[in-house]
Amino acid sequence: MKKATNEKEVQHKDNGGNAGSAAVAGLVIGGLAGAGAALLLAPQSGKETREQIQQKTSEIRDRTSEKVEGAVSQVKSQVKSKTHEITSNLHGKAEELQHQGQEIIVDQLDRVSAAAEAGKAALTPEPEPLKKTANNPY
Repeated sequence: MKKATNEKEVQHKDNGGNAGSAAVAGLVIGGLAGAGAALLLAPQSGKETREQIQQKTSEIRDRTSEKVEGAVSQVKSQVKSKTHEITSNLHGKAEELQHQGQEIIVDQLDRVSAAAEAGKAALTPEPEPLKKTANNPY
């Protein structure tokens, strides 16, 4: 029983390879036959067919140009919008940094001023208390 199954598998494998080749050959022959029939049964002359091809080509070229121009215009608009957005963000950030810098400078100037006042006070001698003398009873 097993031997019969193996023989069927071998036959099936052989047919599978031939079936694929036959299918490809059938497609090629059918395509050639269809193309030949289309040329023989065409309702217009070759000149008319060429003119129609040129017209359709021109239409496709025009539509493609319009679509490309539209896409380019849209991209330019988006780039311009993004550029404006980025520029606005940068201006805002620059103003924020400038404000922070000014606050830091004011704080540093206050510290320097306080240190200068402390230094000045340290260098200025305190007046000595008046001693009681015979001439000055207070």
